[in-house]
Amino acid sequence: MDTQTAVQAANRIRSNMEACIYGKRDVIDWLLIALVAGGHVLIEDVPGTGKTLLVKSLARSIGGAYHRIQCNPDLLPTDITGVSIYHPKEEQFRFRPGPIMANLVLVDEINRATTKTQSALLEAMEERHVTVDGESHPLPVPFMLFATQNPIEFEGTYSLPEAQLDRFLLKISLGYPDEASEKRLVLEPAAERSADALEPVASLDDVIRMQELASQVHIEDDVADYLLRLIRESRTHPAVLLGASPRAAVALSAAVRARALLAGRNYVIPDDVKALAPLVLGHRMHLRAEARMNGLTPRAVLDELMHRLPVPVGSER
Repeated sequence: MDTQTAVQAANRIRSNMEACIYGKRDVIDWLLIALVAGGHVLIEDVPGTGKTLLVKSLARSIGGAYHRIQCNPDLLPTDITGVSIYHPKEEQFRFRPGPIMANLVLVDEINRATTKTQSALLEAMEERHVTVDGESHPLPVPFMLFATQNPIEFEGTYSLPEAQLDRFLLKISLGYPDEASEKRLVLEPAAERSADALEPVASLDDVIRMQELASQVHIEDDVADYLLRLIRESRTHPAVLLGASPRAAVALSAAVRARALLAGRNYVIPDDVKALAPLVLGHRMHLRAEARMNGLTPRAVLDELMHRLPVPVGSER
């Protein structure tokens, strides 16, 4: 697979998803970037905006196995990872896989799961395997985890630990549809916008090759320096209590490589960094209490940093 073939595959996936996801091309592009970068996505939005449909349409478009996990305080780690069951006739234990064993896994309302269950998810996200009864079981390849949480309702929820937030490549929000898209939702039959009606337009092998190709996208030294200055400045800003981690720098470099590939380039430009920095770094930054009380947000801090830092010129080849 070359760059042009990768772009064509991404265009097919995008067009396929737009058959049931109306007016959200930017959101679809973010998911494609995460898919090509091989990262996980946290979707924070109010109910009814199409989060489940979004992930399911992506899974259908690439022919991947899709499972949905509904989180609640009663959910146990083994409900996600699977269990070992003893078979008397064979006199041995057999592993029965849990719903985490899929290419695309949607963890709905992740902040309703207990900390112990979230730890099991953390292992799957970082190590790409689960451990049951001391035995490791690898997850399918490719593997992506999408988690949702409601930003309004907090009763019965558990805050995600910083270590887990740091494992999400992107944090995105769909928002409400525009007027034309919402009217289309009202007028068209539900069956016409069902993800179940979608046919695969790419394969899992295509996704793996796209990921390999993205990892080879070149980043010039001056663009890498710009990216790292942004990361390091996020740690020293007076409004920031905890800035972006070294893992965040690696995540941002993977995301910008994926964006460059999907744009048909084999090199990264500063605009790639500017476009993705808020989505990659925003949820990894924690502001001081006084800054939050003054209405400051991580996005505002990042906008200030990107406005202040000198942008490298002559990076396009």
